[in-house]
Amino acid sequence: MTYGTETWSLTMGLIRRLRVTQRAVERAMLGVSLRDQFRNEEIRRRTRVTDIAQRVAMLKWQWAGHIARRTDGRWSLKVLEWRPRTGKRSVGRPPTRWIDEIRRVAGGKRPRTM
Repeated sequence: MTYGTETWSLTMGLIRRLRVTQRAVERAMLGVSLRDQFRNEEIRRRTRVTDIAQRVAMLKWQWAGHIARRTDGRWSLKVLEWRPRTGKRSVGRPPTRWIDEIRRVAGGKRPRTM
């Protein structure tokens, strides 16, 4: 379920949908229905599975470290710094980029190698 999530720019809605899906999978693993009304904490205690948001955050930081250590100029680093030139900007708030979330968590300064 986490394949490729390290490259996503996560929003709160996306995290919520991942958590809902994870709970549904855990309920299916245990053979528990929603009608049985088990608490999510009880299901998590029984399955001993880590929270999907924590797992995705860990994967994202591992990927960020991998990208930051690259020095050969491959496309992954170039894609992070790419700014599209489309002429007119769209109305509203700009979409959150992958690097924006990394900077928000790590701090305001730009990393050396990026």
